[in-house]
This record gives sequence, structure tokens and C-alpha cells, in this order.
Amino acid sequence: MLSGKVILVVDDEPDILETVKEILEQCQVETAGSFASAQTLLETRSYDMAVLDIMGVKGVELLQVAVGKQIPSVMLTAPALTPDYILKCMELGATSYLPKEDITQLDRLLEELFAIMASGGSARSHTMKRLELWLDEHIGHSWRDKYGKLWE
Repeated sequence: MLSGKVILVVDDEPDILETVKEILEQCQVETAGSFASAQTLLETRSYDMAVLDIMGVKGVELLQVAVGKQIPSVMLTAPALTPDYILKCMELGATSYLPKEDITQLDRLLEELFAIMASGGSARSHTMKRLELWLDEHIGHSWRDKYGKLWE
């Protein structure tokens, strides 16, 4: 499913970029370590998927560029994984979210997302089902009342 896919990975941590390249070895992975270089790549090239860090590289702004170019995007983040960020990114068109602590599962997640998108399914529903337990554990069950919009 991933063989031959062209993936842009943006993160200001070089070790994360190297880790993702290893995990996605069957893909053609291009990397950027800054907002400016990522913006240039997004505006001048075509990608099957973008994997964007939120912090350090203005990932939300890059998401807007990617969505404008119709590039599905996974938000890869550690400290910014809160209902507010999830809602903001989903409203802006993010395809999915992945906590950095789960980075070793990135290849599996991308395979699932490509399969869902190919079948016309909902990547947002997939994301929320996947994150539901994490949100319950880290934030508490009350997030569902306040952020019910995530399920629409």
C-alpha cells in the first residue's frame, strides 16, 4: 500500500525526520526541518501525504497550505495533542493525528488512511475512534461534552 508513495515529513527535530525515514523506507520520503523549506516544498511539489509537526515549524499554517493543495495531512505531535488542537486541525482539514509516542506505528496508520481514502471512507471517524481512549486517559471523559463537534 505504501510502496512508491511520496511523503513529505516536516519536523524541527532531525532525529524525528530520520526515524520517520526509516519507518517509511518503502516510500519516497522528503523532509523539511523548517516552516520556510516546508512551505516551498508544499507549494512546488506534489505529495501523496504530508506528515506535519505542530510545534516548531508552524504546522497549523503548513496544514492550511497542504489542504489548499489537496494534500492529505497527518499531524504528528507531542505537547499539542489536546482537544483544542485536534478540533482546530480537523476543522482546517487534517486527515489524522498521531502522537509522537506512537511514531513507530506511522507506517500502519498511513496504510490504513490510504485504504480508507481509496474506499471513500471517513478518515476523521477513523482518527477519532483511534484517539478516543487516549483522550479519555489524558484529559478525562468531559472532553466529549465540550468537543462533541469532533464527531460530526
